[in-house]
Parts: sequence; C-alpha cells; structure tokens
Amino acid sequence: MLSARFGLGTAYDMQKLAIYDMDKTITRHATLPGFLRFAGMRVAPARQLLWPLVGFLLLGYGLKLVNRARLKELMHRLLLGPRQDPARLAEVAEDFAAQLAADGLFDAALARIAQDRAEGYRMVMATASYAYYATAVGELLGFETIATRSCRDNGNMILPWIDGENCYGPAKLRMIEDWLAAQALARDQIYVRFYSDHPSDRPVLEWADEGYAVNADAKMAALAAEQGWPILW
Repeated sequence: MLSARFGLGTAYDMQKLAIYDMDKTITRHATLPGFLRFAGMRVAPARQLLWPLVGFLLLGYGLKLVNRARLKELMHRLLLGPRQDPARLAEVAEDFAAQLAADGLFDAALARIAQDRAEGYRMVMATASYAYYATAVGELLGFETIATRSCRDNGNMILPWIDGENCYGPAKLRMIEDWLAAQALARDQIYVRFYSDHPSDRPVLEWADEGYAVNADAKMAALAAEQGWPILW
C-alpha cells in the first residue's frame, strides 16, 4: 500500500528502504545468548563456567532491578570479560554469522529479503543486538546495519558498556533517523518498509510507510490487528 503522504506514482520514484529488525524477525531465536556462548568458548572459555549466574541477572531484570540495556552489559561483562580485541571479536562474529545462516534464519524472511532487493529496496537492518556481531550478520545478508554500539577504551578494545543508546523501542527510531541524517536522506526523500516481530518496535512501524508484523506472538498479533499491519511469517 502507498502512504497517504504520497500521490500515486510518486512513492516509487523515491529512494526505497526496507528496514528489518533482526532477532526473531530474520533469525529464529534471540541471538545474544547464542553469540555470548559461541564467542565465549573462543575468547573466554573459563568464563563459561559462570553461565549459572546469568539466572540471577535475569531475575534482577524480571524484578525490574536492572533494565534491558544494563542486563546486556552485565551479561557481556560476565561471559566475555572486561575487554575484547575488536579484530578477534570480528573473526568470531563472522563464524557465528555463517553458522546462523546455515540453520538459524526464517526461510520466509530470506524470501522476503530477496523480494525487496529485487524490487530495488536498499536493505537496512536495525537491531538492539550489539554491532560487534550484528554487523557480521548484516553483511552476510547484504544489509547495512544500525545496531547497539559498544564503548572502547584508549587502546580501542571493546568494553561491555553501551555507547549511546540501546537500539530498542523509541531509541531505535532515533538511531534510524540519525543514520538517515548521516546518509543525507530526509524523511520526505524516502519510502520505507519496516518488518518486526516485537511490540517494542511500534514507533518505527508507525513511522514507516509500510509496517509488517512477522513471527507475531499474541501481543504482537493483537497490536497488528489494531493498527492494520499485515502479518507475514
């Protein structure tokens, strides 16, 4: 469907963007636990004995003692350690992305990605996952990636702490808008499709010209019905 902002015949003369969430939209499962286990076995194997402590972090999150961003930081700190070499982590991320591509992606998502690309859409992934591994997944699938950034120390080592905002909820829309500004793209110069499985992405779904709910649970399905978003896979 064409946005009411455009007259017929004008929307497709603009630059077209297809923006995808990653976890449970393209991938079958949330990727952070899998990456921390995969990477941890390569770069901090002794720390894998600490996995039982993750349960206490999740309990703290459930009790609202820590927020989602802090939970991610603490899990990284616990399982990967206080700092990581970015080159080494990039190598591990490429291997993780290859493994994920082998059996961890929705076939329907891959088909839709191929369709959008064939229709001339510029492919972008916007995800709350850490950029140090999400970028490798995005590159493998042919996406430009907007993701949660990590702080670096003076030696450029990756630290557990988030640099800026966690790319989640309203922050995801702000980060997409910042990315557009960096690309010198104004909102009225683009036509946007956006795909997500999660209600937290409502701000981006409402901002997009075409919003699609995918892999929807009951809450997301109810929101999609309320807002008139088609439900795909």
